Amino acid sequence: MRHTIIAAGLTMIAGGALAQTPVLTVYTYDSFNTEWGPGPAVEAAFEETCGCDLQFVTAGDGAALLSRLRLEGARSDADIVLGLDTNLTAAAVETGLIAEHGLMAEGLSLPVAWEDPHFLPYDWGYFAFVHRTDLADAPTSFEDLAASDVSIVVQDPRSSTPGLGLLLWVQNAYGDRAAEIWEGLSDNIVTVTPGWSESYDLFLEGEADMVLSYTTSPAYHLIAEEDDGYTAAAFDEGHYMQIEVAGVLANSDQPELARDFLTFMLSGAFQSVIPTTNWMYPAALPASEWPEGFETLIQPETALVYDAEEAAAIRDAALATWQSALSN
Repeated sequence: MRHTIIAAGLTMIAGGALAQTPVLTVYTYDSFNTEWGPGPAVEAAFEETCGCDLQFVTAGDGAALLSRLRLEGARSDADIVLGLDTNLTAAAVETGLIAEHGLMAEGLSLPVAWEDPHFLPYDWGYFAFVHRTDLADAPTSFEDLAASDVSIVVQDPRSSTPGLGLLLWVQNAYGDRAAEIWEGLSDNIVTVTPGWSESYDLFLEGEADMVLSYTTSPAYHLIAEEDDGYTAAAFDEGHYMQIEVAGVLANSDQPELARDFLTFMLSGAFQSVIPTTNWMYPAALPASEWPEGFETLIQPETALVYDAEEAAAIRDAALATWQSALSN
């Protein structure tokens, strides 16, 4: 009986200790928390210092994160959303679900100034069409692509941040001619996938000549696979920039811990993981500290971007143009 009582007491103590360990829940996109993505390394590094249990919850691709937050509203279990981009931040703030972070964004290495009271950036890059280097006559513009027989796979702008980025890329580059460009591209598109992972897998399986991805994607093949047979097509119009961000949920029950994570997100421990796991440019790490191989990537001569408010204002009209062109 004595041993039973002691064992029960120890169990209660252990259970109490576990109950006191705070849980920090981070909503993110699928590829972030794969075994080859940043998630596992970020989780291990943050838990070394936070005295907490960091849990990533995936919700499809980047744009799907906002849809999930809208659906859950104030009932969401999330403390942080990580994986929206500046094309979605204005819409996210409008929901009232994102708190001001109250932090200084120090040490940023972004190519643009950063002033956002709700979100902090963790990486950035340029959208591009990736292809094998042996692709004959790779297009050098959207007009070239539309006039060619080159097949492509792209992502849905309603669920995917790259898909939305492509929508805004065409709109930014062509304005009133966007519908014409989409109509020209419609017979090049093999399929439209919900997220980036699905479309990139199809490309790797040989289902299309090119895939909507990033100028940095060939670095994965070069560094991780020692395969220099991939490149991104440099487009004359320029390339649309993406900045990925994280923010604290207004109804988080761990607001201070969540802000600690955002501070950690800009530290070397987090930022050094990004280039060779998320295969993007880190937001707070100088180019001199990027991995060998990144210097081989194409550098767009023109960077295209809308600010958050502009992106929110034109999104619905651009989406309607895209849907109309692809349904004809």
